[in-house]
Amino acid sequence: MLNQIRMVLVNTSHPGNIGSAARAMKTMGLSTLYLVAPHEFPHPKALELAVSASDILDRAVVVDTLDEAIKDCHLVIGTSARSRTVPWPLVTPREMALRVKQEAPDHQIAILFGREHSGLTNEELQCCHAHVQIPTNPEYSSLNIAAALQVIAYELRVASLVEDNQKEEWDYRTATMEEMENYFEHLEKVLVEIDFLKPSAPRKLMLRMRRLYLRTRPDVMEMNMLRGMLTAIQETITKKEKSRE
Repeated sequence: MLNQIRMVLVNTSHPGNIGSAARAMKTMGLSTLYLVAPHEFPHPKALELAVSASDILDRAVVVDTLDEAIKDCHLVIGTSARSRTVPWPLVTPREMALRVKQEAPDHQIAILFGREHSGLTNEELQCCHAHVQIPTNPEYSSLNIAAALQVIAYELRVASLVEDNQKEEWDYRTATMEEMENYFEHLEKVLVEIDFLKPSAPRKLMLRMRRLYLRTRPDVMEMNMLRGMLTAIQETITKKEKSRE
């Protein structure tokens, strides 16, 4: 279970936080770290605070965008400290760990952590299937990135040590985030073509469509069917336009 999980730190400002996060990961048996556009890395301070977890820093994958970090993932969960205008599926760290435990052994899972002062942006959180919120003291809810990661990593470790429950068998794998993003792009294009989505007044239609599909988590065959339906709609539109010529 733990080797399926990647911790993704987005746009981290302080290299020491990266080192502390690596140490928190290693104490709980996690080993895969992705860094999205870190301000300073590699850096001596990161190595200093990693202590004996320098091997995690050595293997860390550094990418320019969040899309690169999660494109092959089947489940993406973002850490969030505040509520949103459009509610998203929200879980506690313990519920998150149990959900991760139910994933198929070949599924890749990403847990996202945002910037020190502002966390993840709304756009980044909209790339997630669910958000996880640590139930901190409401009078002082500020958590260092490494401290938040330690809480999440602990729950994942505890869940991994519990004897496996019977997992639901499925005939096709869940669609990856890259496949989902391709679908959203295709869907938006078709909705504009049929005049259902008004680019001048989109309201929150695509945001709610993202929430719907990310919540239901279609498998790759279902995704292919949905893409096929969209293509058929486009072909029908083209035929009708040609018949009018």
